[in-house]
Amino acid sequence: MPKTDRRILKSQEAMKTAVIELMTEKSFDEITLQDISDRANISRGTIYLHYSDKFDLLNKLIAEHIQKLRDICRSVADLDFRDAILPWFEYLEQNYLFFSTMLASKGATYFRTQFVEFLSEEFENEVKQSGEKNASVSEDILLQFIVTSYVGMTEWWIINNMPYSSEVMADQVGLLLDRNL
Repeated sequence: MPKTDRRILKSQEAMKTAVIELMTEKSFDEITLQDISDRANISRGTIYLHYSDKFDLLNKLIAEHIQKLRDICRSVADLDFRDAILPWFEYLEQNYLFFSTMLASKGATYFRTQFVEFLSEEFENEVKQSGEKNASVSEDILLQFIVTSYVGMTEWWIINNMPYSSEVMADQVGLLLDRNL
């Protein structure tokens, strides 16, 4: 894998940070490339070197975080729910500005859709393997129940400024998943 110039990484990080900060101030539709370039202290031309438009920037930022969550899930796949969920909540906590903005912003419905699709993929096998406990429940219904509960609980935790620690959330959500899967 070729090394990426540190200046390029720094510019990309500045653009990502700028768009998230701006989304805390106004809707995504109201944000212009000039706003992003001003906040990131770069030229508009620099944005076009990396992204086709502000939507491409946001989509790549979302994809980056979804991929990191996917990597976490894969790295903890053999652990019980509590131990597997802790790194997830720690990642959400470390990236609070991004997730709180995405979950609270009207312009970020795309993120929620991607988040739901990602969780559906991750929980699909768990639902299929839930066995006797859920024999009388449709797999589709169980999957939707688990995914929407997980999304809603994550939204609640983030939007309410993480009223419980990552450890408490991992314990509590792990118990709930054990009971239902």
